[in-house]
Amino acid sequence: MKKILALLLAGCMAFALCACGTPAEPSSQGNQGDNSTASGDTVVIGVFEPLSGDNGAGGKQEVLGMQYANSVTPTVDIGGKTYNVKLEVVDNESSNDKAVSAASNLISKNVSVILGSYGSGVSIAASDTFGQAGIPAMGVTCTNPQITEGNDHYFRICFLDPFQGTVLANFAKEELDAKKVYCLGQLGNDYDQGLMNYFKQAAEGMGIECVVESFPVNNSDFTSYLTSAKNQGADVIFAPTSISYAQLIVKQAAAQGLDIPLLASDTWDSNVILGAAKGTDVDVYVTTFYAEGGNAEFEKGFKEWIKADSTNLTNNGGNDIISAVSVMGYDAYYTALEALKAAGSTNPADVMAALPKVNYTGITGEISFNEEGDANRDSAFVKKSNSETGLWEFVTVQGIKDAK
Repeated sequence: MKKILALLLAGCMAFALCACGTPAEPSSQGNQGDNSTASGDTVVIGVFEPLSGDNGAGGKQEVLGMQYANSVTPTVDIGGKTYNVKLEVVDNESSNDKAVSAASNLISKNVSVILGSYGSGVSIAASDTFGQAGIPAMGVTCTNPQITEGNDHYFRICFLDPFQGTVLANFAKEELDAKKVYCLGQLGNDYDQGLMNYFKQAAEGMGIECVVESFPVNNSDFTSYLTSAKNQGADVIFAPTSISYAQLIVKQAAAQGLDIPLLASDTWDSNVILGAAKGTDVDVYVTTFYAEGGNAEFEKGFKEWIKADSTNLTNNGGNDIISAVSVMGYDAYYTALEALKAAGSTNPADVMAALPKVNYTGITGEISFNEEGDANRDSAFVKKSNSETGLWEFVTVQGIKDAK
């Protein structure tokens, strides 16, 4: 259905141009005429990401991957013409309330396609704005199913939370021997609550008892929650929170001398978390999209690029440890280029029509889309923090066949 609707939209716009006899004037919405999204020989890719707020650290690392890709491949051939590729980055501030204004700002930049966001809540909040403007969006690491449900304009290249929740529950049972799990997330947060729900469904189906608690926004003291987990005899604490809360949880668990493993999702795959866990006895396990060591050539180039610029180094947390979201950002950029080439046009409607058939082999693997616009992903990496080295240790790759 997505493919049919996108093709109909493209066809209707092409008919409108032919009927007028002359190309339409450029529009601030970026969805009228082939030249409306290109300034001279430049095509614009919008970047909708949090550069501040709770998810600012992860958003910056995701953007770094796109910026590195743009530095490696700054041009693209579209319809027999070479275009310079410009990234327009807008900060959604990790806020659902500010997502619409940030999305509108991007649309006004005459973008052909939008990448983002790190954080499912802001992606869901901005979706209708992108759809009404006729701009295709491609999520990079936003995993909540609601992002693509019931629309024809949002796609994504990452796995989804029903899969990730099942993988995490399976890992808790098989590898951590969990019989009781304490689940902790932010109250009202789409990502936290959604993933805890999927985890709980899968875990209880495996015979694991789950205790679910939620903390209010802007909470900074997790002592009582960690104490509650210990007193209730939890074998594992599952906390799919933002990075800002995660580092507090890790530090306060260490201060309590808590010996319960912390299990988390892709949001915790950050060197900020590694820094919080370094020198402690806290074990942190995460599911994610990539493990360092998977592609030596890419990693060498990315690390050199990071260290060559002080701003890049700061945005990566002060070191050259590669986050999976950076690699996903890199792959998202090239997937967008493939969509532009397949469209043969900078017109957002043409790009939207081309996206369902895009197939690209990236650093993180094969990227293609199903009928819902979701990636055909069937595996996740599991990593563990090493408190001595301050690095991630690869644990396993877990596929959907293993997560039952």
